[in-house]
Formats: sequence, structure tokens, C-alpha cells
Amino acid sequence: DFSGIWSGGGPIGDISQGLMPGETISLTPWGKKILDSRLSKDDPEANCLPTGVPRIAPYPWRVLQTPTHIFYLFEGNIHSFRQIFIDGRPHLKDADPTWYGDSIGTWDGDTLVIDTVGFNDKFWFDFAAHPHTEKLHITERYRRPDLGRLDFAVTIDDPGAFTRSFTLYGHSPLLTNTEIIEYI
Repeated sequence: DFSGIWSGGGPIGDISQGLMPGETISLTPWGKKILDSRLSKDDPEANCLPTGVPRIAPYPWRVLQTPTHIFYLFEGNIHSFRQIFIDGRPHLKDADPTWYGDSIGTWDGDTLVIDTVGFNDKFWFDFAAHPHTEKLHITERYRRPDLGRLDFAVTIDDPGAFTRSFTLYGHSPLLTNTEIIEYI
């Protein structure tokens, strides 16, 4: 059960800082052109738009787990939420692209594996302005090795923006005796 309030975690400043050891990010010519043309003032997250996946603001977030869904409720930014279906359904056919995509979760032992497709191309991965396209496919693996820690590995595959897939990793500590609060 991953329910609880977790502290930040995830790429904020630059996704290259959260890479698995030995990995690098390799942009396509299109991806490099977009990255080089972006200005930090245009960051959608800085303009109160959703952060997308896997970017998580440095603010706390709550996981609510039910038998059919897992919900992420974000304190920061626009108080948005993300839903992961864990009821065995397939991905939507021809879904409208969204900020958080179409997320289907399955269990591999004690590890939650989330497969997400159907993203729009509007969010940035980080403050460094790494782009993506609507071809983006993300596979997240979450594990709770003990009560107070949530470990994650996030594989990003987007042949429109990157020449090869890469994996980010990290962890989030459980916060106790607190609640997510209003963010203005």
C-alpha cells in the first residue's frame, strides 16, 4: 500500500541529474533545436500549468490507493491529480493527449509498474526545458522497501525527442503528522 504523503522527489531542475549511473541523454536534432530555443520564463510549470510525468514539484504529494485506482494528489502548482488504473483495463484507443497521459498500473511482486502513453507535448520534463513529443512512452516502477521510503525508476522512451531511452531513479520519503495544504 503506497498510500501516504510523500516529499517531492523526481526531476525538478534537470533530468540529467537523476539518470541511472552510466546513462546519458541523447537528443534528436529536433529535440536539441527545441531545447536550445526555450526560455525559462516560458516553462509551463512556472506558469501554473500541470507538471506532466515524471516531473514532480518539490512540494508534498499524497497517494490514495484503492482496489481499482491509485491517485496522486499534488499540493503544488494547480492542485492537480493523476489517476492510475489498476483494474486490468487496457490503454484507451485513440485517447485525446493529456498532461498526465493514460496510465495503467500492474503489479510485479511488490513493485507497482505504471505504463503511460497518450501525452500531449505541452509540458517540460524539468526547469532545464527538456522537451518531448506525443510519441512519449513512460514506464515507472515504484517500490516501498520500508515504511518510510518510496523508491522509483522511470524509463523515458520518446523517439521524437531522444535517440534512445533512458532511466531516472530516486526516492521520496514518507511525511508523517502533516497534510497537503492549499498552494497559492
